[in-house]
Amino acid sequence: MSIFARPHYMSDATLFLNQLKKEHPELDAQQVAGRALLWDKPVDRTLWQDFNAGEVEQQPYVYQTAPIKNL
Repeated sequence: MSIFARPHYMSDATLFLNQLKKEHPELDAQQVAGRALLWDKPVDRTLWQDFNAGEVEQQPYVYQTAPIKNL
């Protein structure tokens, strides 16, 4: 065992979350359902190929509309 290991230490945040999950076991299911609303979606590969094919190369400095010519 390492001299730096603290096997019995748990942070206040970890203790709070463990207690919250004990009191409300439905939180895990709600978290999965909430993630599914925005993130877990099927990916259309052909649509992504079309999207990537339509990209325009960005200028080195985005806000400069035309390069400045020597005065």
